[in-house]
Amino acid sequence: MAAENEPDTISRNAILGVSAPVQPMSFASIYKVVLVIVFLAVIFELGQALYFMMKDHEGSDRTVWALTRRVAFALLLIVLIVIGIATGLLHPHGVYVR
Repeated sequence: MAAENEPDTISRNAILGVSAPVQPMSFASIYKVVLVIVFLAVIFELGQALYFMMKDHEGSDRTVWALTRRVAFALLLIVLIVIGIATGLLHPHGVYVR
């Protein structure tokens, strides 16, 4: 009975585009995705601060807060990179110890 269902399953998987079960992401891959997201947050906050600096009137603290968040995200990014290198999740390239 299983032999009769097997070709049907194969053709159904081919029609649906299912080739193999999806493997879960490794911790190192998730860590790198988090680093990219934090980096993009730094860039976004910098752009937001530029926008606030150009559009806001005097007395607004939005530029200062945007730059403060950017510094906080930049520090978080540096800490995550140091932790990644220390734990072996990240491997720096071009750094040679003689």
